[in-house]
Amino acid sequence: MELRLLVTFEKVAGVLSFTQAAAELKYAQSSVTSQVRSLESSLGVELFDRLGSRIRLTEAGERLLPYARRMIELSEEARAAVADTGEPSGSLAVGTMESLTSYRLPPLLEYFHHRHPKVRLSLRTTIGDETRQALRQGTYDVGFLMEAETEHAGLECEVLAVEPLALVAAPGHPLAGRPVALADLVGPPLLATEPGCAYRDLFERELRTVGDVAFMEFGTIEATKRAAAAGLGTALLPEVTVAAELAGGSLVRLDWRAPFTLRTQLAWRAGKRLPAHARLFVEQARRLVTEQASP
Repeated sequence: MELRLLVTFEKVAGVLSFTQAAAELKYAQSSVTSQVRSLESSLGVELFDRLGSRIRLTEAGERLLPYARRMIELSEEARAAVADTGEPSGSLAVGTMESLTSYRLPPLLEYFHHRHPKVRLSLRTTIGDETRQALRQGTYDVGFLMEAETEHAGLECEVLAVEPLALVAAPGHPLAGRPVALADLVGPPLLATEPGCAYRDLFERELRTVGDVAFMEFGTIEATKRAAAAGLGTALLPEVTVAAELAGGSLVRLDWRAPFTLRTQLAWRAGKRLPAHARLFVEQARRLVTEQASP
């Protein structure tokens, strides 16, 4: 089996799309299709079921996938060992989320930009289940999570920091300056980012224990903060994302503490042997993100 065919197969299996795989591999779609068919021909089995515009792995494809990943990883490890010049190099697909990219990762990104320019970082914004699935499939090499749970099936995970949350609103909000009960939050306008974000989903679950809730969704943290500062409602956000606004007075913290704790974590596929540049990334994330999050 040719390694390039396994690389193409693994990519298609990860994204379940010939079109997306071609774009990420920078091939023509016809080349991806041809390579997969060549691999199927050499093995004498079909690796994908073609279901109109959708595809899925066959049983044979499911059995081949872990072997393909191991062979690709071993090849990358061998190449790095032979070409080792003492300077870390290689590409790294990193799953992340808006709050971490903007407020936790700048020191880490700056470090790699200046110290290890041959390590090519590709940041891909997803959240929660999407990030975990991409890690399991091998689409991402490593991924940042902000979750209450610290154990995730099929993944190895390291906790980097606890992420305090703040319930915020504009100065002069009716709930400002007094203790706030959960029931007080049902009824007044609530602002949020998109569903799937751990703190939004956990907040909504708590609120539903005392009544029906509906959120005005703004998609991004920046838009949510601006809406809160404009007096449109209250929002629960990671404290790090609103620290500047709280200090400047455009937002105030309401007297309510979330009954759940979120932790920033770095994860990768269980059993995956990380190459040297990925291990370096994990080490520096452990150091820099932890330091940046410390009071």
